[in-house]
Amino acid sequence: MSRKAFSAAGAVAVGPYSHAVESGALVFLSGQTPIDSETGKLVEGGIARQTEQCFKNLFNVLEATGLTPDDVEKVNVFLTDMSNFAAMNEVYLKQFSSPYPARTTIGVAALPLGAQVEIEMIASRK
Repeated sequence: MSRKAFSAAGAVAVGPYSHAVESGALVFLSGQTPIDSETGKLVEGGIARQTEQCFKNLFNVLEATGLTPDDVEKVNVFLTDMSNFAAMNEVYLKQFSSPYPARTTIGVAALPLGAQVEIEMIASRK
């Protein structure tokens, strides 16, 4: 069975992977770091700005799949510093409406290109 893969103009892949892959009704979005697709560089300005850029990238991928934030079922957030949790959470809160997707937040030692945050999602087609 071949994969149905999606690419989005407003997202950057820094390795050999698809922005998203569909399997049945589920769409798995690869983790997005806070890279500005126009400059190809990591955004500056702290964890809030980096979290906003991750969501901008992810929502570009969602759009390419024909889905919206309301279709997101699960979110995984990776932080290099758990003291940034509250600031990340303030940005996160504005991205979805209630009832919110399930979420896991994990502290990690490092992320690609020195990012402070990476976010991945699973969405579903209704």
